[in-house]
Amino acid sequence: MTQTAGDAPASEQAEAAAATAEPAPAAKPAATNLLSRVLAWRTTPAILTWTCFAAFVANIGIIVTGGAVRLTDSGLGCPTWPTCTDGSLVPTSRLGAYGVVEFTNRMLTFAVSVAVGAAIIACMRWHPRRAVLNKLSWTLFVGVVVQAVIGGISVRTHLAPIWVSLHMLVSMGMVALSYVLWVRNREPHDAAPTPTVQPVLRTLGYVLTASVGALLIAGTIVTGSGPHSGAKAGDPGHKRFPLSPANATQLHADLVFLVVGLTVALWFALKATGASPRILNTVRDLFLLLMAQGVIGYVQYFTHLPVLLVGIHMFGAAIVWAATWRVLLAMRERKAEAGAESEGGTESETGAEVATGAEPALA
Repeated sequence: MTQTAGDAPASEQAEAAAATAEPAPAAKPAATNLLSRVLAWRTTPAILTWTCFAAFVANIGIIVTGGAVRLTDSGLGCPTWPTCTDGSLVPTSRLGAYGVVEFTNRMLTFAVSVAVGAAIIACMRWHPRRAVLNKLSWTLFVGVVVQAVIGGISVRTHLAPIWVSLHMLVSMGMVALSYVLWVRNREPHDAAPTPTVQPVLRTLGYVLTASVGALLIAGTIVTGSGPHSGAKAGDPGHKRFPLSPANATQLHADLVFLVVGLTVALWFALKATGASPRILNTVRDLFLLLMAQGVIGYVQYFTHLPVLLVGIHMFGAAIVWAATWRVLLAMRERKAEAGAESEGGTESETGAEVATGAEPALA
């Protein structure tokens, strides 16, 4: 009896259908899919703002931990660089707590690097790309490298005060740079800003900023001529600036009076010209921070420089520096054009508001 196609076993029919069917497209390797997703990823407004803010906080944090190293006399806890000792990357038991403190501060450099690296990635993956954000974030990376080199030189020169002071000042520069990056990422575009005050007041803002910078330099001279060299007894790191601590402190105090006077003058000048409350508030906040710093400074001087107060004073110096740039940046603005929308929504919906509120405030 002849068997027709319809009478063929089901297995044979399935094989025939499979033979005539078009082959399924080959699945892309998992690595290729992951790479495609990475290349297609774009920064959200919230991620951009938070990564820039994290870089700002990290650069203030490294000042605090660096101060802790100095104030606990752990500056030479790891006597070599980049390794901790000639024969070990990490501190040995012989170095005790001093080695642990110094090595921990070195490791925190990686935390700053991670924060800055995240900001770089977020800025590069922002669409549309903003060249100023890329430049600022990459400059921060260069600052991290420079700081590492200066830190190594400081150790190898047994905490020579000039290198320790430079180490602090570069950190302050990175605080200013990271604060500018945080503010600029919140602005809708990179076109020329519109002044919010008269040109003469803008100039006064520059003078105030330069004066605070000079005050920071004088502060490092005070520390470099005082008792907190960062080295413990028996270490060779007791070199100091050839100035008496009293004279260095007097220079620092004179600059404090200058900065306070300029701040008060700026507030009254802004008030007289009808400046907006937002700008007046930034100057007011700077004045209050200066007053707090002054109180701490005088208390630490008359109590013979207790390490806790000196550490708080160092932290306060970083906050005052950021507050000074806050005043300067408030003297101009970049408004979004009518109907313009940023990536992921209108300007009022960006991650700046989600992350830190409507107006930059110091953490």
